[in-house]
Amino acid sequence: MTEGPEMATHRAQARELRGPRTRLMKERLVGVCLASCAGISALVMVSIIVILLAESIGFYSQVSIWEFFTEFRWTPLFREKYFGILPLLSASLQVAVGAGLIALPMGLLTAVFLSEYAGTVLRSILRPTLEVLTGIPTVVYGYFALTFVTPALRAVFPGIGVFNAASAAIVLGIMILPTVSSLSEDALRSVPPGLREAAYGLGASKLNVTTRVVVPAGFSGVLASFILALSRAFGETMVVTIAAGNSPQITLNPLESIQTMTAYMAQVGLGEPASGTLAYRTLFAVGMMLFVITLAMSWVGQWVKSKVREGPA
Repeated sequence: MTEGPEMATHRAQARELRGPRTRLMKERLVGVCLASCAGISALVMVSIIVILLAESIGFYSQVSIWEFFTEFRWTPLFREKYFGILPLLSASLQVAVGAGLIALPMGLLTAVFLSEYAGTVLRSILRPTLEVLTGIPTVVYGYFALTFVTPALRAVFPGIGVFNAASAAIVLGIMILPTVSSLSEDALRSVPPGLREAAYGLGASKLNVTTRVVVPAGFSGVLASFILALSRAFGETMVVTIAAGNSPQITLNPLESIQTMTAYMAQVGLGEPASGTLAYRTLFAVGMMLFVITLAMSWVGQWVKSKVREGPA
């Protein structure tokens, strides 16, 4: 039987009604899935903060905050216990600053070359080559520091130990170099071409345009790359655990062994202290300190990076 015109019209109207409803249901389902992903991320972050806070409060109920921030000795795993975070904090700062002294100028110069001087073909080769460094496991960097960089340093400084801050800082600088160069290049390339053309129109050389126009105009993005790279160096674990050593002490000598906050957390995380003990809770106290510092550095970096979107002043 052939359906009549009225039946065909009715079916067409039914399909038209079902179409918007189906699309609406699909959109709502996609929205629920996206909201669930965002909620899970927020839940994980809140859970981390709650656990760190709970264990840190248990630690501070037995150790005064004054001692934690003013004591110059850190020996929670020894018989004579001292709980001063300063040796670990100074070691982390020493390694991060040393890495920054290597990575920041080299990264900026690399970004300037890729943005202003390198041709399209050369840039398409060099930038992926640099970004390959970010995919190398950090444990490989650590053993590279221990088996190659340290022997090279010992050839120059015979008295250097097997574990030292210098080799860790050098390798960390190599590791964060792609972060600095990539983000800085993006900031420099975001500078409007009109600024370059105006400078060239006034008779400026390429070097003057780069140093006096492009870099100052993109400096907020460059500064953001510096901060984000230093925050990564500050929170790095495997390189400093393998190369820097396990000696919590305050020293300005980069040739001596030190222990950073992340290296101590890796040591305690091996399971030597019993769960619930004061030594075990130091893991969370140090972790909370590291979390606050790196989070603050990340926030500052993101805030500075957001300024580059507003364009040069």
